[in-house]
Amino acid sequence: KYNYVAMDTEFPGVVARPIGEFRSNADYQYQLLRCNVDLLKIIQLGLTFMNEQGEYPPGTSTWQFNFKFNLTEDMYAQDSIELLTTSGIQFKKHEEEGIETQYFAELLMTSGVVLCEGVKWLSFHSGYDFGYLIKILTNSNLPEEELDFFEILRLFFPVIYDVKYLMKSCKNLKGGLQEVAEQLELERIGPQHQAGSDSLLTGMAFFKMRE
Repeated sequence: KYNYVAMDTEFPGVVARPIGEFRSNADYQYQLLRCNVDLLKIIQLGLTFMNEQGEYPPGTSTWQFNFKFNLTEDMYAQDSIELLTTSGIQFKKHEEEGIETQYFAELLMTSGVVLCEGVKWLSFHSGYDFGYLIKILTNSNLPEEELDFFEILRLFFPVIYDVKYLMKSCKNLKGGLQEVAEQLELERIGPQHQAGSDSLLTGMAFFKMRE
């Protein structure tokens, strides 16, 4: 019944640039995504469950998963880590108590949220978000070709609505998630730049735009 899943991730920024010849800007953008997702680790995932009317299930509707991440061993972009630290992410806890991504991926695979055509995913400018999810679900690096990436994406997440893309049909909406939320007069719950709060706001924005 609550088959709309709004999703956001936090990850350690962009640290690498691909080199070589690229067929197009789209090819370059995918290779940029691929080399960074392959090198880096997901830090947080937020999922918010809603029904066709945009209502939440009773009890908990937003879940935030904090993954194992070690600032002394894992790669990151300094500015991203500073932003996340300012936003309240506790890296010491991620190091000591963080979830192992492989264990999480096994649970996600059997949960019924992925590989299911009845589930509608809501996201905001989410190439990297889905890149990290596919990396942990397949337990491998991303495919070399963007076409192959989209095939895997369609398999795991058959229906995706990206709010950033949907904004193209709303003339007056622009900017990032926070600006869009303000333009839609939505009230954020929880801290900005944390995946749980951002996933909730993404879901709220989608249903507000649908009105």
